[in-house]
Amino acid sequence: MLLAGDIGGTKTDLAIYSAEAGPHSPLAGAEFHSADYPSLQAIVTEFLSKEKISADRACFDVAGPVIAGRVKTTNLPWVMDETSLASELNLKSVHLLNDLEAMAWSVPVLRPSDVRSLNAGTPDPRGSIAIVAPGTGLGESFLTWDGSRYIPHSSEGGHADFAPTDERQIRLLEYMLKRFEHVSVEHVCSGIGIPNIYKFLRDVEHIPEKPDVAESVASAKDPSVVIIEAGVEPDTPSELCRAAIDMFVSILASEAGNLAIKLLATGGVYLAGGVIVHTLGVLLDLGFMESFKRKGRFAGLMERIPIHVITARAALVGAATYGLQSLKTGSF
Repeated sequence: MLLAGDIGGTKTDLAIYSAEAGPHSPLAGAEFHSADYPSLQAIVTEFLSKEKISADRACFDVAGPVIAGRVKTTNLPWVMDETSLASELNLKSVHLLNDLEAMAWSVPVLRPSDVRSLNAGTPDPRGSIAIVAPGTGLGESFLTWDGSRYIPHSSEGGHADFAPTDERQIRLLEYMLKRFEHVSVEHVCSGIGIPNIYKFLRDVEHIPEKPDVAESVASAKDPSVVIIEAGVEPDTPSELCRAAIDMFVSILASEAGNLAIKLLATGGVYLAGGVIVHTLGVLLDLGFMESFKRKGRFAGLMERIPIHVITARAALVGAATYGLQSLKTGSF
């Protein structure tokens, strides 16, 4: 049996898989609030004791760069390495991989029900594929064709510089530079970035806010959730929250376009992460594609690139896919 896990800054998903059932049919699973635990070991121990299902190997994807089997999570105070995890959890072996690399592993096995298309485009069946995933932070990865199959690659592109594309975004960058020495695209295009946009529009643009929404945002443990819900509320949305979501979507579209043009991602762009799922209605508006295509002479090429939203738990599926394939080939 394989234990697979998606270790995020906000939540940790664990599940048990068998080779027979495959990566889409876990035998057991549970979700945990990451910050409530001192370590991954504590979560896994609780999960296995409750489920009473044994596993001999594990594959965990982690939000952070995995180097030589070791990682310090980006948005949690956890340090993990494969050898220590295997020993402390009494497993034969443990493999750690970056969470966006795990998402990349999921793409070739996604089912039609796992995606929603924003732009059908004209896909190249062997073209590079880009993945952009705003969750707690901003993750990016990609896949390339090696002649027989797609090979996933990890990236920390979310920590590259934020590149504003209009005067309002320039003012946002100026606002952010007063708070941070380095303003990454993650600072304005993620779960931690949406509140930054909200504060900019409130403090600099002076867009008014409903008193009850302002109070909820100020007191929320995760203000991005409140901002998203109030911004996409169909009947009486908050003007400020909606403006923040619209700006977030424009920045996301531009960044997705940047990654697509750098990789020549003619195989498609996949958007993933909890923030994406909650803003899907806004993404379906024409504004996303207009910002995505805004690459000067390459606008025609950008229009041909398929864009899909992954609605499944891509990172967990990817971790399970990698682990089950490794078990099959004996490389685990």
